[in-house]
Amino acid sequence: MPRIYLFAGQGAQKVGMGREEFERFPELEREASEVLGYSVRTLCLEDPDLLLGNTRYTQPAMFVVNALAYRAKVEERGRPELALGHSLGEYNALEAAGAFSFADGLRLVAARAAAMARITGGGMTVVAGLGETQIRFLLLRAGFDTVELANLNTPQQTVLAGPVDDLEEFAPILEDAGARMVRRLPVSGPFHSRHMTPAAQELAPLLRATTFNPLAFPVIANLTAQPYTVDTAAELLIGQIDGAVRWSESLLPLVDSEFVEVGGTMLTSMVRQIKRAAVAA
Repeated sequence: MPRIYLFAGQGAQKVGMGREEFERFPELEREASEVLGYSVRTLCLEDPDLLLGNTRYTQPAMFVVNALAYRAKVEERGRPELALGHSLGEYNALEAAGAFSFADGLRLVAARAAAMARITGGGMTVVAGLGETQIRFLLLRAGFDTVELANLNTPQQTVLAGPVDDLEEFAPILEDAGARMVRRLPVSGPFHSRHMTPAAQELAPLLRATTFNPLAFPVIANLTAQPYTVDTAAELLIGQIDGAVRWSESLLPLVDSEFVEVGGTMLTSMVRQIKRAAVAA
């Protein structure tokens, strides 16, 4: 049974995260703080300036904690045979596979975070209990062409992105259609939608100038639900910023594998839902 490691993205952060990892890997913690120009340890453990929820700081912090947690997991259980990361977590999956160094990956993530943080005025809403086709029909019928399906997490859980007012106006329509939950997420922008295209364009030159190393094991891309190659890495990471995360589609062919979530539990819950849907199909 293949062992697959999963890396969470933005939204899994919390004050106190990484305490054991910083103690276990002090040299990497110091390297990360030098790259970022501030103490990542203080940010994660104390958050004295309340920055951990700010995209510009959240993403580098999550990348560092995930990367350290991965090293601990390898010492305990060995390397995976395949990896996936949800949104930001995809950078961790690629770093784990050797596509770039820890420091270079952190620089890319910091640049990505800064570009995405500059896009404001939108938000994201998680919807549970309705399928993708049903949500697309409701959007079309109601005329909400500014709202997009951003994260296709499980067959019954989808995250929408768009202007805040439109998300709020669309919520009762989803509830009337039978959604079990419609809840706004605490994020600062409409990630993984066309509203993020300026951020993708800003980051594109940096990603295209990056040299990607051959991968030690496959990494499945959010954008295509297919494996990365060295030649496609830059374009996939550019497209990932304003393209949907095809998480359910990525995991469905792998449901008989052993999944190991690095540093959290949120993705494991999604795996259980995807497995149940596969059995019921």
